[in-house]
Amino acid sequence: MTGRPRIFGIAGWKNSGKTGLAVRLVEEFTARGYRISTIKHAHHDFDIDKVGADSYRHRHAGAHEVVIVSGTRYAIMHELRGAPEPSFEDILARIGPCDLVLIEGYKREPVPKIEARRRDAAKCEPLSPTDPFIKAIAADHAVKDTDLPVFDLNDTKAIANFIAKVTELPDLN
Repeated sequence: MTGRPRIFGIAGWKNSGKTGLAVRLVEEFTARGYRISTIKHAHHDFDIDKVGADSYRHRHAGAHEVVIVSGTRYAIMHELRGAPEPSFEDILARIGPCDLVLIEGYKREPVPKIEARRRDAAKCEPLSPTDPFIKAIAADHAVKDTDLPVFDLNDTKAIANFIAKVTELPDLN
């Protein structure tokens, strides 16, 4: 693979169903034979290793990057140590070759995306009227006043078909 990979985002407010949709889409696309990578943007501090673990101790001793490697996976933890958060493009450049990168969060990035909506979300203000990159809406309720395609939030196959079409994902059959 050369150049920028195919990218599609899932945007929405907290508790709008983004993570559930992302997980179902990864399952659907991998069942179809595609190699999928994901990027999840967090608006809060997070940790992926446990207090007392060797990697935790390395990070807290001041390591700039800590790489954990086993026979089943590896992870690279990069401490910013006061540096600014890396750009979306910087993170995307670190992703290995794949067929599609699904983005959860990064709702203001200029990439094609679907807006997830749930009645019980933290906020219900629609994103699509002010974001020309939103190509469809996936909701658990009726959506009016839009020209965009609207999907049931749980209709994973239809949403995956739409994403494949928008990103021009090649048919593996």
